[in-house]
Amino acid sequence: MNVTIGVKLDEATRERLKSLEKIKQRSPHWLLREAIMEYIEKEEAFEARNREADAAWEEYRLTGKGVTHEAMLAWFDDLEAGKDTECPNPELI
Repeated sequence: MNVTIGVKLDEATRERLKSLEKIKQRSPHWLLREAIMEYIEKEEAFEARNREADAAWEEYRLTGKGVTHEAMLAWFDDLEAGKDTECPNPELI
């Protein structure tokens, strides 16, 4: 089911939308829907990364296991050199 939501725009933003409408040959509805979907996807990904970071921090806090900066840099160097190596395992640090 689709639901209609009104959006109030200032005149300058409305004019910019009209310009894009002509350039893209898309309706204002399509442009707004695409912008909203892109924003929602970006924000959901951001929140997912925050939850992952919080979980990783909690795991480190509980176990004391992690990967040192030096170990990660060495792994990145291997990847850059074309070596197919696995990410270092967490250890007590």
